[in-house]
Amino acid sequence: MKYVVDTIGGPTGGDAWQAAVTEAYFPLDTEYQNRREFSGSLEIFSLGPVSVSKMRCNAVSYRRHRRHFLNERDASLLITIPEMSEVNFSQGSRTVKCAPGGFLLERGDAPYEFWHGKPNALWVLKVPSSSVRARIGSAERLSALSFDATQGVAALFIDTVRTTIGHADNIGEAACEMAGRHILEMLCLSIVSDDRVLDSSISPIRAGHLHRAEQYIRDNLKSFDLGPQAVADACGISLRYLQGLFQDSNKSINGFIRDNRLDRCAEELMLLTNSSSIAEIAYRWGFADQSQFCKHYRSRFGCAPTDTRREAAIRAGRPSTLRGRH
Repeated sequence: MKYVVDTIGGPTGGDAWQAAVTEAYFPLDTEYQNRREFSGSLEIFSLGPVSVSKMRCNAVSYRRHRRHFLNERDASLLITIPEMSEVNFSQGSRTVKCAPGGFLLERGDAPYEFWHGKPNALWVLKVPSSSVRARIGSAERLSALSFDATQGVAALFIDTVRTTIGHADNIGEAACEMAGRHILEMLCLSIVSDDRVLDSSISPIRAGHLHRAEQYIRDNLKSFDLGPQAVADACGISLRYLQGLFQDSNKSINGFIRDNRLDRCAEELMLLTNSSSIAEIAYRWGFADQSQFCKHYRSRFGCAPTDTRREAAIRAGRPSTLRGRH
């Protein structure tokens, strides 16, 4: 659950740091004011769907190029919380600064540059993009957004991260996974409270209606009665208007429901402490036909549900946990 990189420094400081952050997050390039004299320390805590790292290091720049993620199947988001000094981030057409008292979102499936010109201490969370998408929608519009975390839900989110890590060494794996899911929920609540995350490709009124419809769907995925008419009724709009909202965003309502259910199933399959069978997980998230579930799962993720469970166990060094859980 905890991985510690001893303080890095000396002639190979920069090279060792690049290897450490690549192991912690994903492949990227690093640049330093003095590569040979660079020093830093890194602790990584595994909390189910979320990994949290506590980092302290000299000035550094990170670059994520397209070649780094061409063969990656699982996209991730990084959430950076600076503690000592300002950080800078550039992705696509956006460049943003984030000072202590805020947090910054970074998409791992698109090129970016991240840097800080002074020594810094950072909390960095790595979360699956699919987990965020299943709760608040596409992560694409979240790229390079900085959030004020001095008050409200965002402040509670950061406090939750700090408090959880303070206890992580003394709680079991099941509690760590539960805490990670709680952190994920708090993060998504912090994000969705900001109007900037609404779909900007349509009018503000239609974007608001679409957001409410999508959120109603996410909140009711376990209901077998969930369908286009139920969503329209719950949102107080006509079925035709609802269908038009989704068409504006190049989506179908039934496809949106199915994909969000699949995302939540995949998330559960990756939890090592989840002893439910694949059929039980599928049924819990609204799939009544397991053969259809497996077909849709393979179409969405390029693998079978058993493969997801197997890969999660192997990554944790525990392939024996697969027995009896299909």
